[in-house]
Amino acid sequence: MKGLLGVICMGAACCAVVAAPRVSLERTPEGGIQPQIVADATGTIHLLYYKGDAKAGNLFYTRRQNDTWGKTLRVNSREGSAIAAGTIRGGQMAVGQGGRVHVAWNGSKSMPDSSHEGVPMLYARLNDAGTAFEPERDLMTFTGQLDGGGSVAADNKGNVYVAWHGSAPDAKKGEAGRAVYVAKSTDGGATFAKERQANAEPTGTCGCCGLKAFADRNGVLHILYRAATDVVNRSEILLISNDGGNSFRKRHDDPWKVASCPMSSAAITEAYDRVLAAWETAGQVHLGILDGGKLSRVVPPGGAGKRKHPVAASNQTGDILMVWTEGTGWQRGGALAWQLFDKTGKPLEERGREEGVPVWSFAAAYAKPDGSFVIVY
Repeated sequence: MKGLLGVICMGAACCAVVAAPRVSLERTPEGGIQPQIVADATGTIHLLYYKGDAKAGNLFYTRRQNDTWGKTLRVNSREGSAIAAGTIRGGQMAVGQGGRVHVAWNGSKSMPDSSHEGVPMLYARLNDAGTAFEPERDLMTFTGQLDGGGSVAADNKGNVYVAWHGSAPDAKKGEAGRAVYVAKSTDGGATFAKERQANAEPTGTCGCCGLKAFADRNGVLHILYRAATDVVNRSEILLISNDGGNSFRKRHDDPWKVASCPMSSAAITEAYDRVLAAWETAGQVHLGILDGGKLSRVVPPGGAGKRKHPVAASNQTGDILMVWTEGTGWQRGGALAWQLFDKTGKPLEERGREEGVPVWSFAAAYAKPDGSFVIVY
């Protein structure tokens, strides 16, 4: 599958060319795990990854330059302030106005001067010169009990959103009392307002599941998260805000009845004029194509099982690569799998599977200018 170009000759006069695979594989730099990739409006590929002890490690950032990864910058200023255990609590990244990089992550331990219960929701941004990250800040002011992973989104107007799920001091106990909160900055991450609840409907949130926030080119904010009502109702819910995070409406609800936390993650990205969402339900991964207000769902062929941590990427012609893990779990690595689709969501011939996903990790993907794709794992 990797990098092969073959020619099969059928006698002296007839030859059939076997096309080169359009998907190649690449390891995360420096033996890192949990790669996160963002392709910005200029085509620059930004990469975030984790290194160190799974309970107290560090986040690193680099970008693609001349077809190789450039200088690496450490994101967190406090040694060991990030966490990878559980797979869904690591760093997430967004690129906003002026190409500034924003990173958010669950803190590995409580802050000594914290005003809330539990670990912090940390945020750092690249400095004005682009040479280092500013010291991280805890954006939680009154919510607490951070568990599943938070996320960050940024648009081209200077708005930055950091989202997480937790509990207010007067909330009902347990998962049913948890809610999604968003802290917003209107000055490119220099300052943030106090967090506000995003989900008006009391859905609860799945305590140890991740969520994903994303702002598209029109400034529309999307949040994909897992609910938790009556213990067993753990739908994947898509919220959308067209007014800068002031209000949200539920756009999609994918039900799943399960009495335990699946420790799932979700992904959202943009495919030119469409938004792509990816999530897990009942051991299967799903690709949602949001186009013109309509959401169509695509399921990769091959059946369900232990498919987790899906992500998607699109090239200039609209082809979509979906990537996920198989067999990964608590303190257990697994395999990488992928499927290529055309822009309508029809599966193409190219698909694959490769062993070697490390413990606590997953994959990321991006499209190259020639239309081929790279999976980083």
